[in-house]
Amino acid sequence: MESGETGIEAAYRELFEETSISREDVTLHHVMDFKYYLHHCYVEVYVGKLKSNVMVSGDENELYWSDLNQDYFDMTLFAGEGNIGHMIEQVKMSKSILLTD
Repeated sequence: MESGETGIEAAYRELFEETSISREDVTLHHVMDFKYYLHHCYVEVYVGKLKSNVMVSGDENELYWSDLNQDYFDMTLFAGEGNIGHMIEQVKMSKSILLTD
């Protein structure tokens, strides 16, 4: 995070930097955090649903878009030692709250 920036502000900034998706395009919800004590790493997880179709672009990393019908626990395809699968399942369990219009 940049100095003085909150987690949600950083999430919107990073989303925009990576995809050109703006705060006006999506409402993000803070879903969970992971703290890795041995690796001195802290991860905040946010989720949101686009309000409409948007053109995405990014020049920091190659973008990969996938539907939710994947095995996100498959560590040969997805990073995070199964954490991505866990995050997706948590969102699915709360989608009536998190992914409403």
